[in-house]
Amino acid sequence: MAGPPAAAKQFNKVAVHLAGHRLIPIWAVLRHQGRKSGRDYATPVAVISTPTTFLIGLPWGRRTDWVRNVRAAGGCTVRWRGREFSCTAPTFVDKSVALAASRGLVRRMVERTDMPGGFIQLTRTAAPEHSAMQSGW
Repeated sequence: MAGPPAAAKQFNKVAVHLAGHRLIPIWAVLRHQGRKSGRDYATPVAVISTPTTFLIGLPWGRRTDWVRNVRAAGGCTVRWRGREFSCTAPTFVDKSVALAASRGLVRRMVERTDMPGGFIQLTRTAAPEHSAMQSGW
């Protein structure tokens, strides 16, 4: 499976500044560390939220760097709607799980969108208020 197009990298540079805010609830910023370099990364992602999880579609497949980094680390942090969440237990799930978790317009988008890599599900808990600041993000 081919990776994201070059234009996606340019889009991500802008999107990472908009994602994660209260006014844009479908977009979040996923923060992770490189599995080899240890470098900190921030990746804008579209999320489906449940009371205990985030579901993120994988249009470029399961082998993108951010997915491999999150799986190698066993988790990440996600900034969504102005709050930080600690996320653990990254698990691949299929479209049926995303459909069951989504409603309204988001559900229709999931129904109509092909996600060759399926979805990754992250178990989430609210992070302490100071954790994002302490980590340098």
